[in-house]
Amino acid sequence: MSEPLEGGFPRKLGERAREIAAGRLSPAVPRDAATIMLLRQDPGVEAYLLRRTRELDFAPGACVFPGGSVDEQDADPQIAWTGPEPAEFAGQLGTSPARARALICAAVRETFEEAGVLLAGPSPTALVEDSPALARDRHSLLEGSTSFGELLSRRGLMLRADLLTPWARWITPEASPRRYDTWFFAAALPPGQTAGLVAELAAGLGQANSRESDSGTWLQPDAALESARAGQITLLPPTVVTLGELAAHEELAGILSQRRVIAARLPTVMTEEDRVWLAMPPLDPQAGDHQP
Repeated sequence: MSEPLEGGFPRKLGERAREIAAGRLSPAVPRDAATIMLLRQDPGVEAYLLRRTRELDFAPGACVFPGGSVDEQDADPQIAWTGPEPAEFAGQLGTSPARARALICAAVRETFEEAGVLLAGPSPTALVEDSPALARDRHSLLEGSTSFGELLSRRGLMLRADLLTPWARWITPEASPRRYDTWFFAAALPPGQTAGLVAELAAGLGQANSRESDSGTWLQPDAALESARAGQITLLPPTVVTLGELAAHEELAGILSQRRVIAARLPTVMTEEDRVWLAMPPLDPQAGDHQP
């Protein structure tokens, strides 16, 4: 049985849910998206959260993990890649190799765009470090004057797929007018890199921040959840659940070593007279188990 999420919910979503249930409205088709839970050990596990700008139509002001929609260019087979093959990820993610590859490329690209952290290196065992040159490349990517594949090729870098741990898949409720089918990945902050605008400021590019967020901060999962309960920050339901899962781990290594069963989680907008609430899907008890 689904579990209800405490708290109210926008009336408009309740109206859409009733229209969909009555067959008078078709749910929007979810768009593929990917996000990375960027983590570090300091001394406990901390997660990097971005605050979305309040001008956005979707989740304005919410604190989220870096990520976003899959673009057509994320499916470019020429994007340099090292690590497990897409077919291996596909088996764990429950999708095709081509889709798995595009999701991971989108997750790494979006994390670089939004947080300034690039999970790539010049070899299968090396990682790029912060530099003014890398900050300028990020600026070009945000401006649209270069593609992610072109950026990696020009700098002689390859995407480090081995650094990503598949974690979960969340689909926006059917009642939402804008929907996403989002895969969550976990990754450690690479040594030599800093999330935020440190390199950009050094390169004189302080305005090169992502247009979708206005700030970012490192928080322990429990602290983030407490801040949300106190009304100090806003968290989306999947972020709340994910932070709760991360809070169960004291060591980053224990998170990154997991091989989880990835099954789609679809919350449902429920209505009863004038009451509207969100019913969360039951969590798979095997989700955190290591699989052979």
